[in-house]
Amino acid sequence: MSGRILVVDDELQILRALRVILRDAGYEPITVATAEEALDAAATRPPDAAVVDLVLPDGDGIEVTRQLRAWSEMPILVLSAIGEEEQKVRALEAGADDYVTKPFGARELVARLGAALRRAGRNADEPTISVDGLELDLARRVVRRDGEEVHLTPIEYDLLRVLARNRGRLLTHRALLTEVWGPAYGDDIRTLRTHIANLRHKIEPAGDGPRHIRTDPGVGYRFAG
Repeated sequence: MSGRILVVDDELQILRALRVILRDAGYEPITVATAEEALDAAATRPPDAAVVDLVLPDGDGIEVTRQLRAWSEMPILVLSAIGEEEQKVRALEAGADDYVTKPFGARELVARLGAALRRAGRNADEPTISVDGLELDLARRVVRRDGEEVHLTPIEYDLLRVLARNRGRLLTHRALLTEVWGPAYGDDIRTLRTHIANLRHKIEPAGDGPRHIRTDPGVGYRFAG
């Protein structure tokens, strides 16, 4: 992988560590310490992706994410401390693609960043999505597992379609509910969990645990691939 990565964090030690991690992975890191510097750097020379801390001295990563997302589709990862679950959800709803919790491992960060960049390079209009024995034909609204057609309800299909077209990306409960059911259902997490359980029963290999639909506890779901 390669590309220019904007890194925003006010902790000098973390900035230094991220600079080394990203350079070793083949990226060109652009490091800044404030929200204002981040927005200026992104506007002057747009990066290929951004890694943004949630807590900044002159604002927060959520607002930086929101402003970047207003004009750019670049992948955005947010850095959060343990226990900032509500902040993670808000950042994802503002347009972040994923998050990494501090303290983080270099391999995890690079893997999540690489996955986000690969997703950004995919064709959003691809007619068929195939992942590990599961095939979703978007044009015909047909789902197959290991070559056998799987019969889904319309809601189950729409839920799988949204997850699959954002594969690898963490989608919050609210984002899924709003996309599939509509804004009025944005807080109906029980309904979402019921349909996720039914969908898993139909598409996941028996006795193998969730392979396709992964849970981020308290936050949402992502489609592995």
